[in-house]
Amino acid sequence: MAGRRRLVLDTRPLRGSADFRRLWIGSSLSVVGGQMTTFAVTLQIYRTTHSSAAVGAVGLASGLPMILLGLFGGSFADAVDRRRLVLVTNIGSIVVSTLLAAQAFAGLRALWPLYTLVAVQALLGAVGAPARRTFVPRLLPAGQVAAGVALTQLSFQVGLMAGPALAGVVASAGGLRLCYLADVVSFAGTLYALARLPAMPPQGGPARPGIAAVADGLRFIRRRPILAGVFLADIDAMVLGMPFALFPALNAAHFGGAASTLGLITAAPGVGGLAGSALSGAVGHIARPGRALLASVTVWGAAIAGFGLVHTLWLGLPLLAIAGAADTISVIVRSTIVQLATPDGFRGRVTGVDFVIGAAGPQVGNFRAGALASLTSPAVSAVGGGLTVLLGAGLLRLAVPALTRYTTAGDAPDEAG
Repeated sequence: MAGRRRLVLDTRPLRGSADFRRLWIGSSLSVVGGQMTTFAVTLQIYRTTHSSAAVGAVGLASGLPMILLGLFGGSFADAVDRRRLVLVTNIGSIVVSTLLAAQAFAGLRALWPLYTLVAVQALLGAVGAPARRTFVPRLLPAGQVAAGVALTQLSFQVGLMAGPALAGVVASAGGLRLCYLADVVSFAGTLYALARLPAMPPQGGPARPGIAAVADGLRFIRRRPILAGVFLADIDAMVLGMPFALFPALNAAHFGGAASTLGLITAAPGVGGLAGSALSGAVGHIARPGRALLASVTVWGAAIAGFGLVHTLWLGLPLLAIAGAADTISVIVRSTIVQLATPDGFRGRVTGVDFVIGAAGPQVGNFRAGALASLTSPAVSAVGGGLTVLLGAGLLRLAVPALTRYTTAGDAPDEAG
């Protein structure tokens, strides 16, 4: 019985912290809306162009602002009240979502408004997300940080599963405009939760934002090989293996091309991720989390390669679910290491690096996948990406021994770096 309790998701943060509970509920609703918009943008561009490269360019439009501004967003998070910063960026995101809905209701067929609005949305995320990720260790005791990260990931996975599936139904019944409109409405819960949070200035005094602060954060990461190692592992998985831009083309080539089928394919990683989150109770007890991270990346790459080979939906969906579960475990492990190995004074900047890699990496990976598919085929792009991830995980195991040696015991963060 004790082993079973250890395996199941730890819900103590939801029971013990009203602030965390409100934020978790509001964020869960917002993630569903955001995934509906992501689905709608992808399908709108594919219907307009029938080009995987055009779909992949969404990743470029989103990824570039994250790469360019994510690090500076982290330095802002270490300089101002993090709650207020997140509140302001969320209000900006509501404006962007409203404009996306407006272009759909207007029946525009031009691509540049979509790419522009996606880029602005990414810019706002690059500024606000690093600050938002520092909330968990401020709202919860250290012993519940892993559980809080797992619950946060669970809400994301629920959205990743429910958002595309709901969007597929909504798009088939009422058009893409309703998907965009649902995203606008979904922000209400998050705004309420943020308004109820206490002020969250950085502990130890604010740091002056800018290039010097970013450089200090990067030097801190360089002095902690485990942080560099977990970031490289995520780059390997996401940049080299992300297949989402291929889903419309693979759906058309292998599975019949219906919008409802595309919704199932897009939701399948979320289903696996949900299972991974629900059974993540043991993550906080892993003795060597770096090894678990590399194992998760390996499973992700193998499952993506397998999906590129199959032509039967009942085989493809389980492979994507396995990939989603592996990705979720890797995110929980990586995020827990980052939060616990970093002092609060550096947490915004280090979390900014984590955000840039975790958020921009998949977008860049989608661009890579779409471009390679246009030069070869969607199947070749998926299979080649998955196999490259396997090679990268093996090289990391050899080149960054800190990943396999790392244990959380005795690895308290050093404020001075």
